Amino acid sequence: MNTLVWVEHDNASVKDATLSAVTAAAKLGEVHLLVAGAGIGGVAEAAAKVAGVAKVVTFDDAAFKHALPENVAPAVADLMRGYDAFVAPSTSNGKNIAPRVAALLDVMQVSDILSVESADTFTRPIYAGNAIATVQSSDAKKVITVRGTAFEKAAREGGSASIEAATGTDAGLSSFVGAEIAQSERPELTSAKIIVSGGRALGSAGQFHGVIDPLADKLGAGVGASRAAVDAGYAPNDFQVGQTGKIVAPEVYVAVGISGAIQHLAGMKDSKTIIAINKDEDAPIFQVADIGLVGDLFKIVPELTEKL
Repeated sequence: MNTLVWVEHDNASVKDATLSAVTAAAKLGEVHLLVAGAGIGGVAEAAAKVAGVAKVVTFDDAAFKHALPENVAPAVADLMRGYDAFVAPSTSNGKNIAPRVAALLDVMQVSDILSVESADTFTRPIYAGNAIATVQSSDAKKVITVRGTAFEKAAREGGSASIEAATGTDAGLSSFVGAEIAQSERPELTSAKIIVSGGRALGSAGQFHGVIDPLADKLGAGVGASRAAVDAGYAPNDFQVGQTGKIVAPEVYVAVGISGAIQHLAGMKDSKTIIAINKDEDAPIFQVADIGLVGDLFKIVPELTEKL
C-alpha cells in the first residue's frame, strides 16, 4: 500500500505536524512525501532525510507557492492514480486540501484520526473528544487527516529518499491577495514544549498579559487562552486552545483561571503534565490536572513567577 503525505512547511523546514503524519502513514505502507510550493529545494532535501520515507514528490511552481487548495487538490488527485491513500496533518492547509481531494476522488474522508487499527480501520474523536469512534472505510482510496498530538513524531534524520519532480497547473480559480501574520518571539503553540494559558477569570486584557506574560517569559513558554478569554478580547484568536482553536500536547500545560469546559479540554488533555490554578475547587479542569492549586490566581501566579 503506497501512501502520499502532504508536507506542511514554511519554505525552509518541515513542520512537526508532518512528522506525526509520517508516523501514521507508515502504519499503512510505503510512505512518499509531497512538497508543494515555489523554490522548495531545501524543504525537499529536508523531507528526504525524514526516517521511513521512500520518495519525495515535488510541485515546484509559483501556482503552489501559497498552497491554494484550488491548485493543489487537482494536482494531488492526479497523483493519486499511483497511491492507495492520501494523508495530511490536521492543519489549516491539510483541512483545506484533503476534503477537496476526497471530493475529486469521490471518496469519504476520515478526519482527525487518533490511531490506525488496520489498512481500512481508524479511530477518531467525536462529541468534543468525549467518545472515540472506530471507523472502517470501504473506499478503494483513502483520504485521511491526522491529529498530530496522537502520534509520535518521525525522526528528522535517518532517511535517504529519492526526490522526483511532478507537474501541476494553475487552475485560475483563486489568487493569493495577502496575509497578515502575527509575529512573536515566543514558541508557536502547536510546537511549544511549555504552554501557559489564561481564562476569563483574569478579568481584562491588561490583567491577562500582566499575569500570564511574565510567567511565560520565565518558562520560555508559549501563551494560550481559552475561548472565553479570546471572545472577551483578552487575547487574539491565534492564542485560542480547544476544539475550535489549536490542539496542543506540550510537556507542561499551565491553565490559569480556566474552568475546563469540554471544548477546551479537547484541545489540551493530551499534554504530558497539566497544572491547574483556579479558586473553584470543583472546576472540571482539576479532573484532568496532574497538579492542582486552589486559590487566588492573582496571588499564586506572581508568587510562582518570582520564585522561578
